[in-house]
Order: sequence, then C-alpha cells, then structure tokens
Amino acid sequence: MRKLEGIIAPATTSFDSSGSIDLESCRKQFQWLKHSGCHGLAVGGSTGEGHTLNRKEFGQLVDSAIKEVGSDLPVIAGIIVNSTQEAIERGKLAKSIGADALQVTPVHYLFRPDDESMICHFRELAEQTEIPIIIYNVVPWTYLTPSLLCRILREVPNVIGVKQSAGDMKLLADLLEQSQSEDLIFTAVDALLYPSFQLGAKGAIAALLAACPRHCVKLWDASRSGNHEQALELHRQLLQVWNSTQHDLLPACVKYIQKLQGCPSSYPRKPMPYPNDLMQNVIKTSLINARIELSS
Repeated sequence: MRKLEGIIAPATTSFDSSGSIDLESCRKQFQWLKHSGCHGLAVGGSTGEGHTLNRKEFGQLVDSAIKEVGSDLPVIAGIIVNSTQEAIERGKLAKSIGADALQVTPVHYLFRPDDESMICHFRELAEQTEIPIIIYNVVPWTYLTPSLLCRILREVPNVIGVKQSAGDMKLLADLLEQSQSEDLIFTAVDALLYPSFQLGAKGAIAALLAACPRHCVKLWDASRSGNHEQALELHRQLLQVWNSTQHDLLPACVKYIQKLQGCPSSYPRKPMPYPNDLMQNVIKTSLINARIELSS
C-alpha cells in the first residue's frame, strides 16, 4: 500500500443537469486536485455523493480516478451502503480496478448493529476483499466510540485507520489518545483542521480539502514545519469559507466553490438543490476574504 498521509481530498462527483454522471468533468477535477498539491484522492464519499451511486457508476468513478491520477497519487474508494454483502461486492470491484484502500461507513439505515455485529461486518469485509480499510465514522446513529474503533483496529487485520467525522474534537482527541502510532487517524472536522493536525492526526479527508485544496496543503505544511503563525492565519481563512457553506447542501456548495476556481460546472444529484443566489454571494465573498484566487 502506498503511503496515506496529509491532504487526501474527497472529490465531488460531477453530474449533468439530467443527473447522469459526467466522467470527463470528474477527470478534470481530479487533475485540478492533483496540481493543487494534494497527497491523495478519495472518491465516492459523502462529498462525492457516493450514497447516490449505483454499483456500475461507482466502478466507473473509481476507474476514472485511477486512470487520471493513480500513477501519482493513492486513490481511496468510498463505500456508503447498508449491507455487508454490498460493501463486499463494491470492495472487490474497487480492488480489481486498482484502488489503494477503501473508506467504509458502518451500515446505517434505521437499525444499528450491536458492537459484535459491527466488528463482524468489518472483519468479513476485510477478509473477503483483502484491501486496506479506513472506517468512515460519520453516521450519527451508528457512530462508533473511540474504544470500539480501537478494538476493531486491533482485532481486524487490514482495518488500518479511521476517518473521524462530525465536529466533536473531544472524540477525535480520545481516539488519537487510545489508538496506536501505526493507526491512520484522519480528521474530518473541517472547521478545526489546524488543531487536529497539532493533536496528531495523520492528515485529513474532509470536504473543505476538495473546496480549497491549495490552502489546505499550505496549512498541512505549515503545521508540520512548526510555522504556527501562518497555520493560524490559514485556519482563520478556511474557517470563513466553512462558515459560509450550507452544510446540508455541502456537496453542492463544494461544487460551486470548485467552479469559481475553474473546475467544470457540475450539479448535485436530486433531490439536493444547487446553492441559490444568496448562498452563492455569501460563499464567493468568503473566498475573496480568504484570499483564494478565483477564475471568475
């Protein structure tokens, strides 16, 4: 497995106005993220509206990412499904295409599996796919505690890390404290990337990285080098952008931000709406205030 560390941008998935996947626009965005200095790419996650993709589209997206940037960057395939069997099928597909790792949510529709069933889910997935797995800890009603996450990391070979989402820095701090040095703990606390890095996160996989990749790479570099004055300023700039977005429409907001920086226009998949004029004005103003270079 190639090294997974730093700024791993969760790409958006481009759809046209009819809702069909637009792979050419996806490829252009992948190149933009690579040239922005990102250290890796994740596709099919929440920012990528992976929950809306059928298995064929999932395979096409992973294949496009690997063909476009896979020789230069590690590619993580996101799996957001509600059964062990479907997770296995998609995991096998991602591996056959050449993905470096999987990013997998717990099953989450309505019924929460108990802890033992959750462990069995990730164990069976790991055994059947034989590809490294990062647990995507994001769904509120199936949120895994730091102790359960660390138990899975210890008991299930090939589960190599956690993407800790939601805004609770205490839970991230507890996970970092309880995990071992070889565990890959990534932050998805978009508003607090800087303190996450200072606490010891191995990097980030978060929507803000796909929206403002150059600023996020600079923040990572400043944090690692101990340039805290620059890191704090970048944190403040990125916080403005994060606060300008409507989080229930986050993928659509990220697509608009990417468009302002030269990426192809792209729509969210229905029923998610595109940001209205008021939201667009607020977002654009925040980018200008954050000193992010716009193409239009």
